[in-house]
Amino acid sequence: MKVRSSAFASLILIFEVVGVALFLRGFLSESVKSSQSSKSTLDLPPEPLSEGSHNSSHIPQPLFNRVVIMLIDGMRQDFLFGANGRSNMPYTRQLVERGSTLSYVARAKFPTVTMPRIKALTTGSIPAFVEFVMNLNSPSLLEDNLIWQAKTAGKKMIFYGDWTWLRLFPKHFMEHDGVVDFLNDHIEADNNVTRHLDSTLKRDDWDILILHYLGLDKIGHISGPYSPLIQLKLLEMDDVLKKIHSSLVSKEAEGSLPYLLILCADHGSAESGSHGASSEPEINTPLVLISPAFKRKDGMERPNTIEQVDLTPTLAMSLGLPIPQNSVGCAIASVFEESSLRDQLRYLHLNGHRLSCLLKDNIPDYEKEASFEQYRVAEKAHGSWMKRYLDGNPSEVLANMGKKVLKQYSEALSSMSSVLSKQQGKYDMYSMIAGMIFVFQLLLLLLLAMPEALSRSAAVDLPVISVLLSLPFYLLCLLLASVHVLVCTSTQSSCYFCSLSWVLVFAAIAFTSAMSLLLLSMMTRRLPLGLKLYGKPSLKSNEWSLSDLDVFLLVGTAGHTVSLGSSSFIEEEHQTWYFLLSTLCLAVFQDVCRKYFREKRGQGSDDEEFVLPLKDNRKGERDSEKWLALATPLFVLLCCRPLRSLNQTGVQWAHLSDVGHWLNRPEHQVVLSLLSALCLVFIYFLIQRRCSSVSKVALALGLLGVYSYRAAVGNVLFPWQHSGQSMSKGTVEARFVYVFVLGILFTGTKDLLRSQIVTADAKLKNRGLWEIYSGLVLLISLLFRPHNLPVLCCSLLIQSVMAQFIWKKLHYDAAQTTIMHYWFGQAFFFFQGNSNNISTVDISVWMIGLDNYVKGLAIFLTALSTFAGPLLWACHLICYLSSERHRSPVVVGHGCYCLALFRSVPTVAYIVLVTGLRYNLFIWSVFSPKLLYEAMQLLLTAAICLIFNTVEQSRTSAAA
Repeated sequence: MKVRSSAFASLILIFEVVGVALFLRGFLSESVKSSQSSKSTLDLPPEPLSEGSHNSSHIPQPLFNRVVIMLIDGMRQDFLFGANGRSNMPYTRQLVERGSTLSYVARAKFPTVTMPRIKALTTGSIPAFVEFVMNLNSPSLLEDNLIWQAKTAGKKMIFYGDWTWLRLFPKHFMEHDGVVDFLNDHIEADNNVTRHLDSTLKRDDWDILILHYLGLDKIGHISGPYSPLIQLKLLEMDDVLKKIHSSLVSKEAEGSLPYLLILCADHGSAESGSHGASSEPEINTPLVLISPAFKRKDGMERPNTIEQVDLTPTLAMSLGLPIPQNSVGCAIASVFEESSLRDQLRYLHLNGHRLSCLLKDNIPDYEKEASFEQYRVAEKAHGSWMKRYLDGNPSEVLANMGKKVLKQYSEALSSMSSVLSKQQGKYDMYSMIAGMIFVFQLLLLLLLAMPEALSRSAAVDLPVISVLLSLPFYLLCLLLASVHVLVCTSTQSSCYFCSLSWVLVFAAIAFTSAMSLLLLSMMTRRLPLGLKLYGKPSLKSNEWSLSDLDVFLLVGTAGHTVSLGSSSFIEEEHQTWYFLLSTLCLAVFQDVCRKYFREKRGQGSDDEEFVLPLKDNRKGERDSEKWLALATPLFVLLCCRPLRSLNQTGVQWAHLSDVGHWLNRPEHQVVLSLLSALCLVFIYFLIQRRCSSVSKVALALGLLGVYSYRAAVGNVLFPWQHSGQSMSKGTVEARFVYVFVLGILFTGTKDLLRSQIVTADAKLKNRGLWEIYSGLVLLISLLFRPHNLPVLCCSLLIQSVMAQFIWKKLHYDAAQTTIMHYWFGQAFFFFQGNSNNISTVDISVWMIGLDNYVKGLAIFLTALSTFAGPLLWACHLICYLSSERHRSPVVVGHGCYCLALFRSVPTVAYIVLVTGLRYNLFIWSVFSPKLLYEAMQLLLTAAICLIFNTVEQSRTSAAA
């Protein structure tokens, strides 16, 4: 069975995406869970007593009557506790230094995005990394949580703020007003929360008030954490806290339980203003507990560091509620210091009981854990203390003994919490190994098929029928099915692969068996014995040779793959691509010198393989062509070097100032405006030449709309616009651009279809492809921030000069051109300011032109903006290979095959690496984002390869 190389590569990539998805399903494990199916009730364990004594079910009374939670999205701890804290939030800082408060630095867990953090604050559990994806569409929270417990206990709750709470907790609040999290507005969103405060604080019909302010996070995403708007927003939040605190103090009555005001944050923000990863500024958040129940301070104390989930059991027990089942937090002992010693011990005992239950449910050999033994010892000591206490002989000895038990409890709770947190790193190894074997087989198949796929026939001979009808195939299926049953019945933890239906499992087993025998069959063909059995190889010796440039491209890609074995190289992967791109330019420069300057020596001799065929032999044109080709690699180097300074990326030096920061300062807005306008003009002249007249007009108006949108939101200026003046929110201008994008895409698609259905016109088909490419460029121009437009401009310029003077004139084959496009695409991914850190994903693009959050459109725009570099270079590759008239459809298929091969090698190697390092907890914050990026780029490559296949089919039919 013969399959064209482009179709073969497309199928391999699609199956690889399935294998990577299976691997990710095992790698991105779920949270630590309780085995109880129902939520916690008030059936609490009794107090521990020594043997022979009657256990008491004493439950401490609630500590607080009314609770106000003020959550400021994206607030870093240094905004309050840092050197500028007094100027940022003067009233709050005064309370921290001299008031009745408890101050902490609460460490959030990775990933630091809003929805997982809200889950952590309300359930006390550590959401899995996969929750980052679910953050785009938060489902209703069915897990045991504080909000459900409070509602069950009859607490009346009010919520104002981020509508994520309303999606997680529908019908839980007696009154609410949600604010859409995806609007590019940091003023109106917070005003919608604050406008309810005056009337709500005057009322007495509520027990819990939750406020979630979004403005600070919006400013961080738009302008960064050092924007002048940050301090203005913090002063606004300080005034809000002052208003709440003053109202609570004025309504405090003697004899009643005190109030509790909590100032906290879900996460911080990175130096770029975004969040999602595990850098110190992202995970360190302020936590201030304000209540007359606490001792008044005499001065500023250094805040202690706690875990964010520690707030959950503390707040639950303070309100007389059960601790949520999946809570792994330790109660904050300082909150209970004013309670009786018996109540303090009881609080820690309840917390320890919950953690010990989680240990039993998630660790098979929990009794061997040192932390569990510590808890048992503390519980026995607690029982001895209780016996003496109930005997009625309180004394100083009893108090000292109680303090010792408190210390034992605290150490045991901290140890159990740490063990449970580490359990978050356990993986579904069966699914991971199955996915790894799956993609590894596909990579081997790609490598074995390479000689045939890159031959003149561009077809791969796969003995599929003979494999499926062979006896070893059925025997191997039975063997793998037996292994599957054995693994699923003997494993002590749940496996995703075991939960699948038998139809899917059998399909996977059959596919793996067929692949194994197919690989065996193809390997025997490559052996000398196989050549005798199957005849002469179909590949001629002169068809399979490697030039110096080929060797460099192969070694460079292999070197990048090897570099993925180090977390430092993953964090700073941009340095690898910058080095490879610079070296590639020098290699091309050497190739140009060798081919042009050895041309005269080759004439009239046997060295004619170095002679470059020229259509016009006139000396002037030949010289200009030679010097332009010689200058092109140096020009590319000259373009790429400033782009490296435009956006600092990676981890080690991301905090350093760069040209992008300089351009985005208010005092340099005129410079940014001129640069943006100049780049948009260059973009127009670079891509309009291959478009129709209608598309040229639409493109010009669309680029004008791009500038108008940026002027409307205040990024750039019109000549008649005053600095800082904003015309609108930019919604109309952005939609104006969307209309022209759709128009250009429609025109290009129409031309492409006409060339295949109505008339076999290659020129019309090429124009359609270039128009679709132009529509994508216009859309990306809208999504890019103004300071990043030079990246897009340089990308288009490099594509033009390389195509005109290098790839075309030097007659590079499809394989070489494809790998170069792949390298340039990866480098421009980092030129944009992206990295393998989730916090560099610019989520503000999904607000462009939208009044409300639209899930599908938001995901599409964010992915398009993030992967604009690789996408544009892959699309240019399709347009370039399909427009070269001297290239046959076979050569176009070569490009698809090479693209599939060079995207598969790093992905498969990376999966093998992660499997080997699964016990290193550091991979949660470093390798997980990189794995998702690899999966996304593999999916993107699969789509591009399918387009390659479609183009090849159309060219084949047109030729026929």
